[in-house]
Amino acid sequence: MPIRPPSSAPTLNRRRLNIFYSGRVQGVGFRYTVKTVAAGYEVTGRVRNLPDGRVELTAEGSAGELAAFREAIIGAGLAGFIRDEQLDWSDAQNEFSGFEICSRPT
Repeated sequence: MPIRPPSSAPTLNRRRLNIFYSGRVQGVGFRYTVKTVAAGYEVTGRVRNLPDGRVELTAEGSAGELAAFREAIIGAGLAGFIRDEQLDWSDAQNEFSGFEICSRPT
């Protein structure tokens, strides 16, 4: 997994990417793998299971870093578990200081 160099993009250019993954994404190490992949990118956020069987990923960073992170998740062996992903881009809210796994659905 490549380590990305620090981004020179100012905080004003940060974006937020919210992805809902469906398929066989719970009970297969999905969240742990996403957190491991996140360590190689300049992103902050969280990943959590939802009561309906989906996994929600919320991440913030530069648009390019987030796009590369998303591709790396697919390339980390998770593609076979994902049936669908719903993406939503918005402005960053700067609410995260790191990247974490949420253990309980909310």
